[in-house]
Amino acid sequence: MLAWNVISCSNKKTQFETMQNQLYSILQKDDIGNETRYAVINKIASNMLSVNDYNSLVIFLTEWVEKHPTDSFNAYWLLMTASAYLETNAEEVAEYYFERIINNYPDLIIQGQSIHFICLQHLIQISKNSANRISYFNQLISKFSNDISICEIYYRLAIEYEKEGEWTQALRSLKMFIDQDDASTIQIAGYPNAYVSARQLIDFNNSSKDWTFESLDNLVAAVKKAIYTYNSEALEKYKSKVNFFAMTWRSDETDVNAQESFSLASFMRGNRIRCNDTLDASSSPTEAYLRTVGWSNYVNVWYLYFRKVNFPANPEIHGRWEWAGIYYGEKL
Repeated sequence: MLAWNVISCSNKKTQFETMQNQLYSILQKDDIGNETRYAVINKIASNMLSVNDYNSLVIFLTEWVEKHPTDSFNAYWLLMTASAYLETNAEEVAEYYFERIINNYPDLIIQGQSIHFICLQHLIQISKNSANRISYFNQLISKFSNDISICEIYYRLAIEYEKEGEWTQALRSLKMFIDQDDASTIQIAGYPNAYVSARQLIDFNNSSKDWTFESLDNLVAAVKKAIYTYNSEALEKYKSKVNFFAMTWRSDETDVNAQESFSLASFMRGNRIRCNDTLDASSSPTEAYLRTVGWSNYVNVWYLYFRKVNFPANPEIHGRWEWAGIYYGEKL
């Protein structure tokens, strides 16, 4: 049985080499037509792929492109080259060829698919450079808007702009995202609360931001004074006017119910409210909690939540402090 397998493998190898040699011979003919030439090159390359001979494939196709610069299918041959490098985990080399195609060759439709579209999809997946990814996303939007989830692309584009510190463009992309009909329902992998977070950021950008304090100490002192003097108007003034939440510890800030507004005056009236002298031990350089009691018989303990504003788009506001919400009940 072993001898038969060896003979069988040997015969297959011989048949493969014979087929390839026949194809090479056809390719050398001067009178070969464009369609036949494409079919022959594609078959030679496909045969190499069938035996995972990526090295021979790359050499064959890159030499062909170099020697035949006017071949109208060169973009496709280079796409196969890039794909071969992907199969061998040489992503940086593959990225070079994908970029070479979209930058130097007109688009080509093969089997109903755009070569440029395929290249951009791969580039978005493998590129680690935000500036490059911004270019790829914008090309998808401008050239292939009907073939993509443009809603998701706007959100991912905003993330790349943010990484590059291009805050104006990031906010503009977020605005384009939330303006899409499916923005509130779309599920984006890795970003479970995309719409809510985008909506909050846009609303914060459009707000006055006049409730923020230069330091945490100043903010806490002002809130404590308003509580001890039962000055509900001052307390309302210190609340964040955008994205302020009031919820239990088990809830999520992005939940719709957590964003419901209410009057602090109704809870202050007739109650004896007190604050801890110091902030909770779990407070950090960017977040702080102040335990208070006496708000109601139903939920007596409230933790007031303060956070440092993270908004690099406006350096005058970035790094200030805001009273961002309330947690009901003792900490879990």
